[in-house]
Amino acid sequence: MNIYDISEKAGVSIATVSRVINGNAKVSEKTRQKILAIIEETGYTPNAFARGLGLNTMKTIGILCADCSDSYLASAIYHFERELRSHDYDVILCCTGYEQATKEKYLNLLMSKHVDAVILAGSNFIATGTAPGANDYIRDAAQEIPVIILNGFVDLPGVYCVLSDDMESVYNVTKTLLSQGATGPLFLSRSDSYSGLQKKSGFIRALKECGIKDGEKRVLSTPGSMEENTALLLKKASAGLKVDAVICSDDELAVSALKFAKQMKLSIPDEISIVGFNNSKLSLCCEPELTTIDNRLAYACASAVDLLMKVLNGEDVPGKLLISSNLVTRGTTKANS
Repeated sequence: MNIYDISEKAGVSIATVSRVINGNAKVSEKTRQKILAIIEETGYTPNAFARGLGLNTMKTIGILCADCSDSYLASAIYHFERELRSHDYDVILCCTGYEQATKEKYLNLLMSKHVDAVILAGSNFIATGTAPGANDYIRDAAQEIPVIILNGFVDLPGVYCVLSDDMESVYNVTKTLLSQGATGPLFLSRSDSYSGLQKKSGFIRALKECGIKDGEKRVLSTPGSMEENTALLLKKASAGLKVDAVICSDDELAVSALKFAKQMKLSIPDEISIVGFNNSKLSLCCEPELTTIDNRLAYACASAVDLLMKVLNGEDVPGKLLISSNLVTRGTTKANS
């Protein structure tokens, strides 16, 4: 027995049955009682799709995440799920990995589940290269349902982006370290995602303004493990590269820099300053505790869900919401004078 059988037996439309299931008042009492009697007689249990037919909503949001073992993305999923639950929405989560074909596959899967909207958690879902049509899968989905992107930006109709101002955050902290006497800064990055490129741009801009012209050479991209990242820094130092400040695109990389400094027997923060990003629990699990940029993830996720609710309610909202970050100063940088 399904919703189609109920509608046929009651002599009403599927939408009318769904309205009764959802408690919609726009059904006569006589028709309501007739449908409820048939439901009770047949023992019918409505599924999620049936409940959604009458209200044109599944009350379900799809979330795509590349890697739920990543601490930043895991925290984002937690905040999204909590915020959506407060609005009575369920969540379908798909972990896609980083391959383009898999991202597209799982976005199409969520679309086939008739979700009300999709949230792309993380900027890695945006293609930053020159490959033509790499973001078409996002554009196509946004023609049918709202698409929310956390911490990335692409200018497409139906796509709403909530992101921290990563470029300005890294620019400001780099300028601060240079003003405190650093002459050999490095930027340690994990990927060339939209967010990663914004951070890199902020670092290079700060160096240029301070007369350091080899900014590109001072950017190290390292997708490796913590041990491999530390080894890379040791290799650069042994080759004669001066390192007295390391700005990192996440806190795990900053812990690698901290291990490097200790192996080099550098005094922290007198001889080397280290700054992480995300203000994760890792920043408190080391000695000294990490100075880190707090991109206010919980606030960003709450803002994204609030924006989504407005979109679903038919309200006009901006396609881009930029959130400022805060620098949390701890033991790996000098105090501002």
